[in-house]
Amino acid sequence: MANVQKQFEEFHKNIRLGRFDQEATLRDKRDIIRRKLEENLPTVFEKYGEECPEFYFEDQGSYEMGTGTKPPGGDYDIDQGLYMKVKRDDHPDPVVLKKRVHEALEGHTDDVCIRRPCVTVFYHKAGERIYHVDIAVYSDGSQNTDGKDYLALGREHSSDENRYWEVSNPKALADEIFRRFLDEADRAQLRRNIRYLKRWKDHKFAAHGNAAPLGIGLTVAASKWLQPFYTDVFARKPDDLRALRDLVSTMLKYFTLTYHDGEWVCRLAVRLPVEPWNDLFERMTNKQMAAFEEKLKALKDALDDAADEADPVEACETLRKQFGDDFPVPEKSETAQKRSRAIVSSSESA
Repeated sequence: MANVQKQFEEFHKNIRLGRFDQEATLRDKRDIIRRKLEENLPTVFEKYGEECPEFYFEDQGSYEMGTGTKPPGGDYDIDQGLYMKVKRDDHPDPVVLKKRVHEALEGHTDDVCIRRPCVTVFYHKAGERIYHVDIAVYSDGSQNTDGKDYLALGREHSSDENRYWEVSNPKALADEIFRRFLDEADRAQLRRNIRYLKRWKDHKFAAHGNAAPLGIGLTVAASKWLQPFYTDVFARKPDDLRALRDLVSTMLKYFTLTYHDGEWVCRLAVRLPVEPWNDLFERMTNKQMAAFEEKLKALKDALDDAADEADPVEACETLRKQFGDDFPVPEKSETAQKRSRAIVSSSESA
């Protein structure tokens, strides 16, 4: 069995969104946007004869959880929560508040748009999107009778039924994702495996639409089903290949025959572990779900083949087909030298 832990860890370094390079740029963009909103929102509300509510910001998403990956085609992102101290009952159309945010950011770049869950500011270079900041707009729980935060959902031209407030608690979600992983080594292995799955998704699925499983869905699946593995428990030497193999195997076991959209199909349901408890893969069509299952099976086969392969070069070439060129393949001379040393060491001890 080939030992490819070194290559997995190099792969993780290659795809990890670092704290001091791209993330520093994203933090700068975030801070500029925060200042723009602080400066412009009062004027925008005043324009409509409205009082500007108090508001504050929170970091959210993979940036906050430390599970971000470098996107293969660029377009790095950071999630921001904009919590407005308003009662949701006083704002039956939450898109109005998103329009106020959009107007306050107009002109900051040439590409600011209202999307279903957020207002997004895109930054371009040579005509290509290279960064974006998602601003999710909330009704702060301190203003609501039930004490819950609510996320504003809907686009500018959404029908009335698609404009609504939904309970959302990103902080509780992050706490729940890491709840089982109290040991720092276990938590680090969880983060690595989440990034492996995200890069596999980027490599194997189209970037747009619902064909690809959501990153948060893969994150929650890993938090539910990952079992940390170590080649040496006492020295805390991780075995990421074994952990990922078992995780993918478990995911495949949970594909269940379900009646969906008028037909019986196998689907994987991964529910948000906090309110509103929705299935994070529910927007995938039956055809997209079938493709998801087939690609997971191919990933499982590749992980099994890598585990059974004696040659690290062959094992890594197999894994590269699933994860892309960021997965390193050792030089044949390097692995030959290691095998030669192992044979000499074995003969000397005989």
